[in-house]
Amino acid sequence: MFDYPVYDSNGVKTLCEIGGLNKEMNMTIRVKKFAAGESFTVESDTLETACLILYGNADISWLGRTENMQRETPFAKTPYCLHTPKGVKIEITANADSEILIQQTDNEREFKPIFYTPDMILYQEFGKGQWGGTGHRIVSTVFDYDNAPYSNMVLGEVFNQPGKWSSYPPHHHPQPEVYYYQFDKPQGFGACFIGDNCFKSTQGSVACITDGNDHQQVVAPGYEMCYIWMIRHIDSDPWYKTTRFYAKEHEWLTKEN
Repeated sequence: MFDYPVYDSNGVKTLCEIGGLNKEMNMTIRVKKFAAGESFTVESDTLETACLILYGNADISWLGRTENMQRETPFAKTPYCLHTPKGVKIEITANADSEILIQQTDNEREFKPIFYTPDMILYQEFGKGQWGGTGHRIVSTVFDYDNAPYSNMVLGEVFNQPGKWSSYPPHHHPQPEVYYYQFDKPQGFGACFIGDNCFKSTQGSVACITDGNDHQQVVAPGYEMCYIWMIRHIDSDPWYKTTRFYAKEHEWLTKEN
């Protein structure tokens, strides 16, 4: 599924919702747009929560602690993210116009909240020497099964270099995945392939990818594309970095240097 969601009257854009919109993702993911001075509260008795700033300046508070999050754009590569278990009240107050992505899913485990700062984020470069450099991308991981095995989610960002491909070769995995797209210029665009379908990716669009659908991305020359990538582990079958099943006809590409 591919869509172009819009903000409601409260400045909230819903990408998917447990038991509701795109319920196959088994996650509730919203993007909240803040005006300077605006406050917002997130709290759930059943859902773990991750709050990732996309741009702006905001204070985030939980369990008597307050931290500041600042980011000019996703392309500044300075992500701040709070990750909490169920039952933790999170209060966000914007000091300037801001946008924060909120990812949630059910999780009975108790764990200590972690406030991720830019120095804690893993950045990896892939594809620079493959296929004439046409698969060059930079991938950040905020948390996954390696550093947060207690979580039922994965959260990171892919920086698709201008005119290049990412999430490539075409592959799939059983765990549901959501992409939320951002561009370094508002008119930027790319293409998202899900199974046999192709969609135009634009600023603020979303892809919801289910099991068995091969997926890959490309961005137009002159524009850098960032997509926040979010995976929901399947119970007893978590996603690992090696959980990829390549389309058989394109598997030969994995051996190309």
